[in-house]
Amino acid sequence: MLAEIDRGTPIRIETFLKVPFACLDVPGTARVIAARPPGAPFSYVVTSNASHLVRLNELKDERFAAALADAGLHTLDGSVPHFLAERLFGLDIPVCPGSDLTVELFEHVIGPDDPVTVIGGSEEMRSRLVARFGLRTLNMHVPPMGFIDDPAAVEAVIDYVVAHPARYVFIITGAPRSEYLAHMIHQRGTAVGTGLCVGSSLHFLTGLTQRAHPAFRRLGLEWLYRLFQTPQTHLRRVFVDSLPIFLVAAKARLNPAAYGMDRARAP
Repeated sequence: MLAEIDRGTPIRIETFLKVPFACLDVPGTARVIAARPPGAPFSYVVTSNASHLVRLNELKDERFAAALADAGLHTLDGSVPHFLAERLFGLDIPVCPGSDLTVELFEHVIGPDDPVTVIGGSEEMRSRLVARFGLRTLNMHVPPMGFIDDPAAVEAVIDYVVAHPARYVFIITGAPRSEYLAHMIHQRGTAVGTGLCVGSSLHFLTGLTQRAHPAFRRLGLEWLYRLFQTPQTHLRRVFVDSLPIFLVAAKARLNPAAYGMDRARAP
């Protein structure tokens, strides 16, 4: 949990498939993040979706597991994980997608004087963010392709975050790279601010990528819209990276203690 916030009002936590999710909706999560004072030691938020839970539980990615274990706050992203948590285990975990959280932060929390750093993106994205929100300090570093496997490139990113102190650090290099990177920034111990591993959220916010119509989102079908929109990139994400969530949930239903869910209430 983000150490500096909400000491007087404990946040309810529900563990689902080994992840301790904060039971916060989008406005509630934004308030928690906003409550952190400027200059607070770097901590980061992970908005875990089906592919995150599959990577953690089926692929046995130890590096990813370590990144999730050290995250300051976890929120549940995705209608399918929410459905499984509720129907199979009786868990009431609000949905807080990274894209919706990003909109909430920029429209209701981040002010023109709040320093913001973005890792990833493009100059066009930077220009649109500054123009729309009047940001006076927006620093952006775009690492090269494959940077996560290049120690020098990773060090350059970490050094940039440390050298450009910001209250909000948006890491949009894609999962699991964003989580790996946030973990390494945290481990460095000299950065400040709140890191947000929020996928394509800034592309949606700036209109560089069209987001699904609200009707799709209300029905939990945003994944289907994105599959039709860019099948070449989303076929694997849907059918290989995310679909095994049903297998993971079935295993957890049979052996909840192995998934940290021995206290879950099966309906």
